[in-house]
Amino acid sequence: MSVRRLDKVQPDSFKFSTANLKWAKAKVKQYPKGKQASAVIPILWKAQEQEGWTSEPAIRYVAEMLDMSYIRVLEVATFYTMFHLSPVGKVAHIQVCGTTPCQLRGSENLLKVCKERISEKPHTVTADGNFSWEEVECLGACTNAPMVQVVKDVYEDLTPQSLNKLIDDFEAGRTPRPGPQIERQFSAPQGGFTSLTDPALYDGSVLKGASKKAVLKKVTKKAAPKKAVAKPVAKKAATKVTTSTAGASGASLDDEDRPQALKAARSGGPDDLKLISGVGPKIEGILHGLGIFHFDQISTWKKNERDWVDGYLRFKGRIDRDQWIKQAKALAKKPK
Repeated sequence: MSVRRLDKVQPDSFKFSTANLKWAKAKVKQYPKGKQASAVIPILWKAQEQEGWTSEPAIRYVAEMLDMSYIRVLEVATFYTMFHLSPVGKVAHIQVCGTTPCQLRGSENLLKVCKERISEKPHTVTADGNFSWEEVECLGACTNAPMVQVVKDVYEDLTPQSLNKLIDDFEAGRTPRPGPQIERQFSAPQGGFTSLTDPALYDGSVLKGASKKAVLKKVTKKAAPKKAVAKPVAKKAATKVTTSTAGASGASLDDEDRPQALKAARSGGPDDLKLISGVGPKIEGILHGLGIFHFDQISTWKKNERDWVDGYLRFKGRIDRDQWIKQAKALAKKPK
C-alpha cells in the first residue's frame, strides 16, 4: 500500500454540528465503559461525512472525544482508504481497486478512464470541484472484479464503457445503481446458477415415501458422469434393513419414534420454518417431506423424537445445540 499522509493544507479547526454531536455521543454509549475507543471508526466516518474529508483537526477532535492519543486515531485514519486525507470531489471520489484480481480483470483500463475524464494524477480535484480519483488496495469484491467504490457504494463488473456511463450519470445528477453493472445477481455466477437447481431439492416433493438415498440418486441421475467399468470384486454381506423406507442414516420412516406427521399444511399454509436458526431451504424441504409444516409440531418434540430427526438428518445433536424446540415454541406464539 502506498504511503498515506495528511494534506499539507489544513483547516484551522473542526467541530461537530449539533445534530452530529448528538449522534456521536449516542454512538459512544453503545460501547462498554472504558471501551469508548472502539467507536473511533464510526466517529471518524461521521466527521468525514460532515466535512467531505478527514482533516488533522478532525482527527484531534475525535481523539479528545474518545480520550485517545492523537497518534492512535491518526493510525486508523491513515490505514483505511475509506478515510480521505485530502479534499475530494464533492460529487464523486472514485476509488479504483488495483489489487491482483481486479488488475487481471482490467482495472488498468478503468484507471485510464479516470485519467482521461478527471485528472492525469490521482488526488487531484477537477476545476469545478466535483470529481477526483485514486487507486486503492483490495475493496473486497474480488468475485465481481474489476470494481470501484464511491463513498459507501461499490460498482462491480466494470468495463471502460460502463465506468464512463457511471461518470456521465454522476455529472447529470443521477445516482447510479450500485452493485454489478452486468446481468448478475450480487456474486452469483454469470448466466445464473449452475448447480443445485432442481426444485425437488427444496420443496420436499420427492421425499414422500422414498428414502433419502433414492432421492439423491433421482436428483443426480441426469448430471452424473459415466463411470469407467470397474473390475468385479467380492461382494460383502449386505446389511439387513428392516424396512424399505429407511433414511440414509438408517432411521426408519416407520419408526415409532418418528414425530407425528401431517399429510399437508393446515389452512393458511405452512409456517416459515427457515425462521428457526439452523433451518435453511433444503432442511425445510426435508421437514415438509416428513410431514412437518408448523412451529407447534416441532415445539412438542420429545427427546426420542428429536433423536430420531437428528439421526435422519445426520445432525449429531444439532437440534439441541441450536435449540430448535425453544425457538419453535417462541415462534408458535407470535401472531401471523
